[in-house]
Amino acid sequence: MNPNKKRLRRTMMFLNCQKPGLIKDPYIYKPDSIMLDLEDAVAEKEKDAARYSLYHALQEIDYHGVERVVRINGLDSEYWKEDIRASVAGGADSIRIPKTESAKDVRMVEEEIRKAEAEFGIPEGRTLIMAALESAMGIMNALEICQSSERLFGIALSGGDYSKDLQTTISGTGVEFAGARQLMIIAARAAKVQCFDTVFTNLDDMEAFEKEVRMIKMMGFDGKSIINPRQISVVHNVYTPTEKEIIFSEKVVKEIDEKKAMGIGVFTVDGKMIDIAFYDGAKRVIELAKASGVYKGDL
Repeated sequence: MNPNKKRLRRTMMFLNCQKPGLIKDPYIYKPDSIMLDLEDAVAEKEKDAARYSLYHALQEIDYHGVERVVRINGLDSEYWKEDIRASVAGGADSIRIPKTESAKDVRMVEEEIRKAEAEFGIPEGRTLIMAALESAMGIMNALEICQSSERLFGIALSGGDYSKDLQTTISGTGVEFAGARQLMIIAARAAKVQCFDTVFTNLDDMEAFEKEVRMIKMMGFDGKSIINPRQISVVHNVYTPTEKEIIFSEKVVKEIDEKKAMGIGVFTVDGKMIDIAFYDGAKRVIELAKASGVYKGDL
């Protein structure tokens, strides 16, 4: 399995490939991932220029470890195959499929990635996939999409198009996304892939943004798509574990490692019944603490 499949992705910042100034140094804001957009943000007449800009940015810019995801054009367009070739040739870490509605969509993209990797001498399997769910059909097929490919690291909600397909509007309360969010996170966890929330577009209401981030973290989402560097610190702060959570997680990991070697499957930590099912969650807390710069332990 590609070791990057499970990497930490709290923030994924959208950047318009039509504007070179936006994609030349976004790493300075320290998002976990950047979304280099060839789709909706790019004018129809600028698609080729944006793709050219993308390729050279991937080849020439050191993004200092920030993951580089490319959102290609829709599979109903004339651009998506060439988008994949340029992305893979440039060395993109992942391809985001817009408007995904079935496992077939993912497999079509996977085949084009495989061909591009062979064409440009990229190790097979290096380029990952994520799928954006933007319609009622996509949401209903979330599980089959999550199980469609070993390359697929996660799914993401795209709220704008989804709300239109539902024949409603974005209210700010989140009620129109409640069912989709719940179904997506369940499907993602069942398939053991990641799950990402949609963007929050009102940059003047950071209080409401933080409230939404806290909600989606509680629901189990791995991270959130963002549109502005100002949103990064809010998301990262929300996802930063407390000292109490870190200490408890350290105890859980150490106890499980020790007890497993002794053949003990169930035990207590700080008065709570613990078994192996708690291990991955505790490790994730420690990884979040490390990423946030607050971890001082030795695990």
